[in-house]
Amino acid sequence: MKYYVFALAVVSQTAMAQTCYDKDLIATTSTESFSTSVDGTAHDLRTGLMWMRCSLGQTWQSDTSTCSGNALQMTWQQALLNAKQTTFANYSDWHLPSTKELATLVERSCVNPAINSELFPETVAENYWSNTSSIDMADHAWSYAFYSGKNNLKRKQADVFVRLVRYAK
Repeated sequence: MKYYVFALAVVSQTAMAQTCYDKDLIATTSTESFSTSVDGTAHDLRTGLMWMRCSLGQTWQSDTSTCSGNALQMTWQQALLNAKQTTFANYSDWHLPSTKELATLVERSCVNPAINSELFPETVAENYWSNTSSIDMADHAWSYAFYSGKNNLKRKQADVFVRLVRYAK
């Protein structure tokens, strides 16, 4: 008689308590450097980028200024396709951010998540895809780990979270 043991990994999207350090540090993503809209977008006044305030899969709640639902994880190819097909806040030109674009969201004074939680509520403290492929490994792409704020390479077949961006005009 054979017995099989199966392990099931469950990723919890419950928010950990964000930790922000030294209040004397200059915020890298200060709330004042963004203009927010009731449609669930945040316009970075420094870069000209417009971000979805919620991760893909979540829904913006304008009455409470928060995101509801579960953020979706997907492969890199799925993330690229979803970005191309997404219409949100009456815009259809969303894209998966480059590593340089995604780096502009990292709040260096905070962890779990390493992002401005006022601007981007309910952000999962996990990896988020960029559109940037690895130069050395064709089957890997860059992501940012929003638990620590560090970038890293992930296999393109891995399931990773997504936040979309567009060029504000």
